[in-house]
Amino acid sequence: MSDLTLRYLKVLVVALSAAFGTFIFLGNLMDYHSNYQFVQHVLSMDTTFEGNALMWRAITDPTAHTIAYIGIIIAEGLFSLFGWIAAGNMLRNVKKDAKTFNNSKTFAYIAYMVAFCIWFFGFAIVGAEWFAMWQSQVWNGQQVAFNITEVMIGFVILVSLRDGELTDR
Repeated sequence: MSDLTLRYLKVLVVALSAAFGTFIFLGNLMDYHSNYQFVQHVLSMDTTFEGNALMWRAITDPTAHTIAYIGIIIAEGLFSLFGWIAAGNMLRNVKKDAKTFNNSKTFAYIAYMVAFCIWFFGFAIVGAEWFAMWQSQVWNGQQVAFNITEVMIGFVILVSLRDGELTDR
């Protein structure tokens, strides 16, 4: 694989990540009520095991549900925005010197940090563990959160590989 092809692959991975985030962001806006129910049930812990000793953690206030859900939507929007900015910056610099191309990845790193905050911290740690989402047969997004986190880890590793100067082969 040529150095330039690898750079284009990195741009593609970042653009696909941004597209993924955009679809999730728009889905949450277009189907607000369905996705709001997910947040409501997870925070309320109303579908966890009966007699759950962790129920003191439950948040049943609809205002808190709305604030949490809007926070998730904003974070997903930021992930998408930073991803699109990164993909554009990287594409504009794909044929430039190594330092310029490597520096153009900054927004990609920011986008992936936001992604880890959403899916690993927000869903895997807070949702699955603090609010015991893993106990729910209906409102359980733990595996999906781990799947997304794993993909994003792979992408950020690929993107973070330092690019050298382009060579003619």
